[in-house]
Amino acid sequence: MMLPDLPALENAARIVYGAMPATPQYNWPLLDAALGLETWVKHENHGPAGAFKLRGGVVYMERLLRREPGVRGVAAATRGNHGQSIAFAARRHGLEATIVVPHGNSVEKNAAMRALGARLVEHGAEFQESREHAYALADRERLHMVPSYHPDLVAGVASYWLELLRAQPGLDLVLVPIGQGSGFAAAVAAREALGLQTRIVGVVSSHAPAYQLSFQAGRAVEAPVSTVLADGMACRAPDAASLEVVLRHADDVIAVSDAEVAEAMRVMYACTHNVAEGAGAAALAGALQMKREGRLAGVARIGLPLTGGNVDAPVFSEVLAAPPRHPREGGGPSLGEWPAH
Repeated sequence: MMLPDLPALENAARIVYGAMPATPQYNWPLLDAALGLETWVKHENHGPAGAFKLRGGVVYMERLLRREPGVRGVAAATRGNHGQSIAFAARRHGLEATIVVPHGNSVEKNAAMRALGARLVEHGAEFQESREHAYALADRERLHMVPSYHPDLVAGVASYWLELLRAQPGLDLVLVPIGQGSGFAAAVAAREALGLQTRIVGVVSSHAPAYQLSFQAGRAVEAPVSTVLADGMACRAPDAASLEVVLRHADDVIAVSDAEVAEAMRVMYACTHNVAEGAGAAALAGALQMKREGRLAGVARIGLPLTGGNVDAPVFSEVLAAPPRHPREGGGPSLGEWPAH
């Protein structure tokens, strides 16, 4: 896949800033102490939909309507943040958005999508089944199907990486959660466009390891999904285009458990008083894991995107209050099994 160059990224950023302002990046001293190095958090939880995905949606929708001005409605599959992005962007242009989610999806993300005017359809036990149903529904109802990965989504999301890397061009390492790969490809596009040498490490859920297994094998590998907490990374089958970027540009792809994600959510809250959803805390979870394993040696400055803060209140309450106990072996832990520090 050809990644967008700097003029293309700046053009997309102008579209983004018609819908939202730039988000801040802050250095938090308590996180510096926790990781033993200078840490910069990119606060995508401060955007209008509480997550980075909105940037891609507004760019995709504007360019879609230039290409196909007769579009009558759009459809998408999501675990939440992509759906909010598409619903937000569709509403700006007076379009109907139909969003398909799996059964048992986040109650509060579902409510947010409905509040943005989306028609919500629940189908399937996990994201892949929801996506297949969304494609069939879009075909039947003659809606435009918005994919989870597309160059316009990447270009929009890259605006936050341009902000971070321009503000802090001396970062040695950034960690990027991987769901369907738009965030990872956007980080690579921004780094390449700015001519920087920053290392990029992808982070997946160990209960949804498809991208890590694919990176290790050098080809697409599907894997079952059992994560309870990191729903934004609940990917069973890698996207071919984003996997190409991961294989070519990732320094590594690491996996974090739901227990490690829960720990990172607590650390983020204690150190910054910001709420992170599971996937939103994955970059910090990866950094904490690398510190424990001695893999941050030689790293002086690190960038961590807090990619979203859309976690259901009861779930976040349980994470904060979880007693210190060990998670069970195999599969994702159930609520109440996330250990404290």
